[in-house]
Amino acid sequence: MAARSLYQLQCVKSVLKQGKLVNPSYVRSNSTLSRPFTNRTNVTERVSGGVSTVPRWRYVSARDLNDLKGAYAHAPYSRLNGKAIPYRSELKHAKRIVVKLGSAVITRDDECGLALGRLASIVEQVSELHAEGHEMLIVTSGAVAFGKQRLRHEIAMSQSMRQSMRDARARNGNTMKNWEKDEMVKEACAAAGQGGLMALYDLLFGLRGINTAQVLVTKPDFYNDDNRRNLQSTISELLRMNIVPILNANDAVAPPPEPDKDLLGVISVKDNDSLAARLAAEVQADLLCLLSDVDGIYTAPPGEDSSKLIDTYYPGIQSTIKFGQKSRVGMGGMESKVRAAQWALERGTAVVIANGCRQGSGQAIIDIVSGRKTGTFFTEAKVSSVTVETQAENARNGGRVLSSLTADQRSNIISHLANLLEERKASILAANQKDMDVARQQGNLSGPMLSRLALSAGKLTNLADGLRQIAASSHQNLDRVLKRIQVADGMELRQITVPIGVLMVIFESRPDCLPQVAALAIASGNGLLLKGGKEATYSNEYLHGLVQESLDLYNAKDAISLLHCMECR
Repeated sequence: MAARSLYQLQCVKSVLKQGKLVNPSYVRSNSTLSRPFTNRTNVTERVSGGVSTVPRWRYVSARDLNDLKGAYAHAPYSRLNGKAIPYRSELKHAKRIVVKLGSAVITRDDECGLALGRLASIVEQVSELHAEGHEMLIVTSGAVAFGKQRLRHEIAMSQSMRQSMRDARARNGNTMKNWEKDEMVKEACAAAGQGGLMALYDLLFGLRGINTAQVLVTKPDFYNDDNRRNLQSTISELLRMNIVPILNANDAVAPPPEPDKDLLGVISVKDNDSLAARLAAEVQADLLCLLSDVDGIYTAPPGEDSSKLIDTYYPGIQSTIKFGQKSRVGMGGMESKVRAAQWALERGTAVVIANGCRQGSGQAIIDIVSGRKTGTFFTEAKVSSVTVETQAENARNGGRVLSSLTADQRSNIISHLANLLEERKASILAANQKDMDVARQQGNLSGPMLSRLALSAGKLTNLADGLRQIAASSHQNLDRVLKRIQVADGMELRQITVPIGVLMVIFESRPDCLPQVAALAIASGNGLLLKGGKEATYSNEYLHGLVQESLDLYNAKDAISLLHCMECR
């Protein structure tokens, strides 16, 4: 692996030496299903003070192209076996990504125009991922909302003063104007707003040197076989040419939705959430990002005191969720988003519902793809019954129990752990052998890493002796007076040692670290969260069991927790 990475670096350097800065999004390996290589490569021109963002074409040699093929041989890959990505940490490998922008993200809070700052930030993030080799598609809302604002302005300009005053009184009375009640308003607004919205996308992406293409779809496009094939062919060709497709429902001519279709296993294209889910399934996207004006899925409407954000959503917990109303300008709601997300998940697309318009969180899409805890992640892999937050709270409470024990009691826990290491040598070595067999089979660990992973009878004996030394020296760790200051008669200020609270230690494939760190935490009366390398899974689990068995002598079993999940960022 290291040799391949070195080769990639050398390949890129061979091009940079010639004064060329090649855009990697235009040069990918054949495994990424991108467009064929030609004898032209998109490059950017160096200018004083930085690098120009204006693309220009320059001929490069066939040798350079072959080098670049090898350099980018590990571009993002597509899903395997039709299964959705199970963990956030794997989202960085998503090759084809669909980003759905809700109306609340596109429009301003006062509904008097588009949120240009948010839209520019989203375009910047999509452009960055596009440059990294991801295939990006956008499903945008906002045409109806944008068109409604334009039509409101036109109607206001064409009204007389008397009509304007009457409409103002109607708005103050919380009633709608007649033209807003008309069933055709939605279609007219879509027709009025679609052109301006697309022109804005084209301008913003054009500043980044990226071309866009508009694709308008309706429900029959997904039910008619010829239309589906044409749609798939169009999307594939656009992606092959490194063009970002921007899709929207053709609301100007779209028929009314049929809600009962959902009961038959066919999702209705009744809003852009459904459209994004259907599109993601059609193009076999690896990731679908649904951006709205909420942080994710809550157990109840966010305004209620009992509502809590659901970090990871898996099938079977929908009955515990109480849905609220739809957003201020959108046509769907949170229930629509959950239904669309579940439908896409069943067809092999990972889904994240996140906030795309919160102030100060302008990197929502980048954070999602990077695997950070943003929004609600939909997965078929059921999370552990105990969340990381619960484990941290238990460690805090367990640490308080440890700090309340006497020094002799804490020393007894450590000594008992040392005895268990010697008594259970055979079981520990058996668990460690499983890790060694897996590591050798996978072949992804170097010789020094395998040496760190391996345990032996001698290592365990030395480890037990070290724990006994910690136990013997632990009596003065807490409540030790470091300084005394006589403030006044009968008043003394003392500086003493106290526990920190809860510690978190992340260590590599060294299972012998676990009991050592645990012993130090026990001696200092601190709670502890441990995150070991996945290469030592079996060894860490068994050793952690011994630690908990020792802590249970004084009912402090939860003071030290081992984090198993991959969602611990």
